Amino acid sequence: MKIFRFYAAYAILAGKDLYTNMTPVMISSLAIIVFAALIHASFQLSISVLTLLSGHAIGKKTAYKRVLRRMGGFTAGVLLLTCLILSAVSYYFALFINHIDSAEQYIAAICCGLMIALGVAIWVFYYRRGRGTALWIPRSFADYLTKRTKKTKNSAESFALGMASVAVETIFIIGPVIAASLAIITLPDFMMQIAGVGLYVTVSILPLAVMMALVGAGRNIASLQQWRESHKRFLQFASGGSLLILAGFMFVDRVIGVASYGGSLW
Repeated sequence: MKIFRFYAAYAILAGKDLYTNMTPVMISSLAIIVFAALIHASFQLSISVLTLLSGHAIGKKTAYKRVLRRMGGFTAGVLLLTCLILSAVSYYFALFINHIDSAEQYIAAICCGLMIALGVAIWVFYYRRGRGTALWIPRSFADYLTKRTKKTKNSAESFALGMASVAVETIFIIGPVIAASLAIITLPDFMMQIAGVGLYVTVSILPLAVMMALVGAGRNIASLQQWRESHKRFLQFASGGSLLILAGFMFVDRVIGVASYGGSLW
């Protein structure tokens, strides 16, 4: 109990120290990381695959503990590959920016253009036409994920399926990942950058964690899928609109506003 109190007191003091040393760059960086992660979380491919995975398992009358283990394995796969992609993009951006003057402005401008294009594209054709929540991804990828979902029988295969779903979804999540990477590398020290990666990954997998909790509590998969289908246009509008908002904020803060930080965020 004393050890717990010691660490709690240390965390409070560290938090106060961090708060008093917050700069405008740190605040905007953290805001970008959280908002980009929320946009990432709004995309539906991983949640669609997880719904299909849990639905097949329950349909075969698999024990709930096994269903939850498979869902946990899937979520772990999504978490790991998301973390690896974000870390890799951040690392290579840091190398690039360290060797080229004003590179962060150029990358931020490209990122803004990419997010605007993605936002408009999501508004136009994120979901396939007709009933259901089928997404606009190459048919071969969709067929592969569907087949692998039906054949998944253990946590290891679920883990690989989670990684595969992130790889297929890269076309949609690349905008938020790039935006978060640019924010992460402007944090002042390595530990804060690690915390930034952890914050992004944690927020981005919240829908999967919520779905696991609902299934564990006995909620019907059919009702969850019906909710997703009923609100798919709102989710589509929110995802596309949020990308446009983030693009506008980054353009003002990281392209136009860099001069107010002395010409560089580093």
